[in-house]
Amino acid sequence: MDTRFSSAIHTLIMIAGSDAPLTSEIIARSVGTNASYIRRLTGLLKKSGIIESHRGIGGFSLLQRPEDLTLYAIYQAISDTQQVHVFDLHRNPSDACVVGRYIQPVLAEMFRGIEEQAERELKRTTLADCIRRMQDKLGKSGCE
Repeated sequence: MDTRFSSAIHTLIMIAGSDAPLTSEIIARSVGTNASYIRRLTGLLKKSGIIESHRGIGGFSLLQRPEDLTLYAIYQAISDTQQVHVFDLHRNPSDACVVGRYIQPVLAEMFRGIEEQAERELKRTTLADCIRRMQDKLGKSGCE
């Protein structure tokens, strides 16, 4: 996964904390990217029923309460896979070497176990948890 996941969480925290719908341009400035990237992300989030867009006035708002929106649901919305995938295996290890012959099945099993732990954590962590941690860091609520 690239930075889509963290950018999506950033975007959703901003949307959740705003009294008015936020445009992709405003969100992009905060994320540090361009508005077209945010529009692609918000398109995926909208397709998954996490946010809605507003015609005429522009902007987005949450369709789910932050307390009900897990990081796993966000991950699934913007990911190409349904399972949490963190690690990739290198291709074409040499069968002539004992390490090369067995490294992929050994690492695949270990990596999947770690990814399953990450998946469990994402399922129990909500957007509200992220917002609370953000507020703790800021010492106040909202985004300026």
